[in-house]
Amino acid sequence: MTRGGVDRATLVAVAVGGVVGSLGRWAVGVALPHSPGTFPWATFVVNVSGAFAMGVLVAFLVARPGTHRLARPLLGVGVLGGWTTFSALAVEVVGLGSDRHVQLALAYVAATFLVGTLAVGAGTALGRRVWVP
Repeated sequence: MTRGGVDRATLVAVAVGGVVGSLGRWAVGVALPHSPGTFPWATFVVNVSGAFAMGVLVAFLVARPGTHRLARPLLGVGVLGGWTTFSALAVEVVGLGSDRHVQLALAYVAATFLVGTLAVGAGTALGRRVWVP
């Protein structure tokens, strides 16, 4: 049912997925803490794995056009939206730059975008193999 143009089921799916993804990201941060001036592995891991998972999810949704209407909001927007984090990456890059670790900050940005893009491609390729239409 909708109210004011918002589908309640979609809203709940995004919220539940967001809780799951955010708690997972928090757990990785606890498991992989980093000190100022060191490479932020937790954020790197969640962003790259999230990019890979998004590639797999997109391949699945393309191969299965009849998938439940809440699959994308739950998994793509909710879980993966909560799992990945651009804002943490931005804060960590600024922190590294402020701590005079400019080369590490630039390497972090470059590695995140390069490896993340490759991860989306790899996830999509894997998904296409697994879910051949």
